[in-house]
Amino acid sequence: MGATKTEHFTDRQNAIAILIKALAHPARVAIVEYLMKVNTCICGDIVNELPLSQPTVSQHLKELKTAGLIKGTIEGNAICYCLDEKSISKLEDYFANISTRLEKKKNCC
Repeated sequence: MGATKTEHFTDRQNAIAILIKALAHPARVAIVEYLMKVNTCICGDIVNELPLSQPTVSQHLKELKTAGLIKGTIEGNAICYCLDEKSISKLEDYFANISTRLEKKKNCC
């Protein structure tokens, strides 16, 4: 699906797709899991946690931040990152809705 086709979908569908797409890389999943574990951290901590170079980690952090999954605040020379609760709640609601509907259709297929 090309980028120009997104106008055929609802704002909610596009927003969920952006969040899920940002998670579609194992390094980004690892970053989110690390942020859940430590609650907040600086970029250097994340670099020490992953088998990736600092520029690569920074690019993944940028993708997560652009999608709205994480937020960052500047503290001195470092940027502290944490999960964005609102975006995580959107994903939680989306997958809970799927789960609820599947529960109702246990004998469907």
